[in-house]
Amino acid sequence: MIDVIEHADLQSLNTFALPVRARWLVTLSDTAQLPDIMALPQFDRQSVLWLGGGSNILFCADYPALVVRMANRGIRLVADDGVRVVVEAAAGECWHEFVQYTLAQGWSGLENLSLIPGTVGAAPVQNIGAYGVEVQSCIEAVQCFDLDERQLRWLNRDECCFAYRDSIFKHGEQGRYVIVAVRFALSRSFTPQLHYGDLAQVAAELARGQTLTASMVAQAVCHIRQQKLPDPRVLGSAGSFFKNPVVPAALVTTLLNQYPALPHYPQSDGQMKLAAGWLIDQCGLKGYQLGGAAVHERQALVLVNKNQASAADVVALARYVQGCVAQRFQVQLEPEPVWLPQTLMLAAG
Repeated sequence: MIDVIEHADLQSLNTFALPVRARWLVTLSDTAQLPDIMALPQFDRQSVLWLGGGSNILFCADYPALVVRMANRGIRLVADDGVRVVVEAAAGECWHEFVQYTLAQGWSGLENLSLIPGTVGAAPVQNIGAYGVEVQSCIEAVQCFDLDERQLRWLNRDECCFAYRDSIFKHGEQGRYVIVAVRFALSRSFTPQLHYGDLAQVAAELARGQTLTASMVAQAVCHIRQQKLPDPRVLGSAGSFFKNPVVPAALVTTLLNQYPALPHYPQSDGQMKLAAGWLIDQCGLKGYQLGGAAVHERQALVLVNKNQASAADVVALARYVQGCVAQRFQVQLEPEPVWLPQTLMLAAG
């Protein structure tokens, strides 16, 4: 029997720690419960929210429909040829704990993605990335419950249509697939990816002349993140709040005349990626506060719940930051978190 909670408190289920409620809440602990959940009178495919760790969501108001919290657990080794391993993790597994588990087994590939909040099931949706690595590089397949066909199916990496902070689960087939497990192809040999920021320097300092390992890189990533980013258990946030914008090369050329230190990264399509945090910082917004929401004092890319922020506080601050950057650089920042409920998000936009 499925336990349905009415007017459920979601404050502990979103990392922004916003005081919001769901009209109904159920917890999925086993994939076999999906048909029963779909049979509930409260279930509506168009409005149901499948909730992972709540780390990439901005609740703009109470959620007026059913929320299903994905809490299924389990990790199993699928294949191992001595060089490459395939490991499967259930959607409800904590992402950071799963990364640490793989490293403890001597498997590399996910070390740069350490300490990212959220669940395994949320990782493919956003195609999470950090320190020069995106999760798509390690994903072999994603197991989903197909709401159209009402059965489980596997989507391979190409079928997931991964792009920068994007996937088929966000747009092309939004609402059709419920991610229940993910398979990762990892390696028993380690090839470090250290070209992003100061990761190489911090990793070398931690290694102290020893042979660098994937676990050392993970420690370096954790060290950097802890220095720059707030702990959501202490200070509510959704991690990086804005995507790094991709803009025409001509605009970058113009901006470089005024801002020679502007970080810019060529893309395969001829455009340029800019560092959103740098743009916000140049607007002098570190520490800027509206109501209970603020731009983090050490990392301008992060908005935080500093003093019992309301959803309206966060929305107002996000809009203010977007306006400042657009006015100064002619660049429109796009939020990373999904703003919910969707009807309110569209109205606010």
